[in-house]
Amino acid sequence: MLIHGAAGGVGSIAVQLAREIGSRVIGTGRAADRDRALGLGVDEFVDLETGRVEDAGEADVVFDVIGGDVLQRSTALVRAGGTLVTIAEPPTIQPENGRAIFFVVEADRSQLAELTERLRDGRLASNVGAVRPLAEAPAASRRSACVRQDDHPSHRGLVDDRDRLRCWHRWGE
Repeated sequence: MLIHGAAGGVGSIAVQLAREIGSRVIGTGRAADRDRALGLGVDEFVDLETGRVEDAGEADVVFDVIGGDVLQRSTALVRAGGTLVTIAEPPTIQPENGRAIFFVVEADRSQLAELTERLRDGRLASNVGAVRPLAEAPAASRRSACVRQDDHPSHRGLVDDRDRLRCWHRWGE
């Protein structure tokens, strides 16, 4: 399985779930996220800043959270009979001998409860980059409290049940 954005919020969960069912996982992302992706269980990592998406090789399943050029070029990586799943945007081209689908997540209470339980008991790890006091929530809404050292703009925050602000990285951007 090839997972783009393997160290991001959605990609990291996809990596862990794929590993749980025994899949071999190739992850892609930025160089700064390599160690995080490998720590989550990625077998191989392709740096999209210095490498090419094609360096990942073919896969039975390609999971895309990035879209754009990465999505377009990923269609060639789907093995015959395989599937490209994207949550970023509807695919405009299909793999030669496979299919591409746009997956829109619909909230399902029981599935969300299962994921929550997995997070709580440690079977899944989330991308919590910082925990801040609730008083800092207004600053986080302006992004400043939830920015990593690399000042990447895709970080978000959430106030948890202990009045703390948790910051995380959004889907592999």
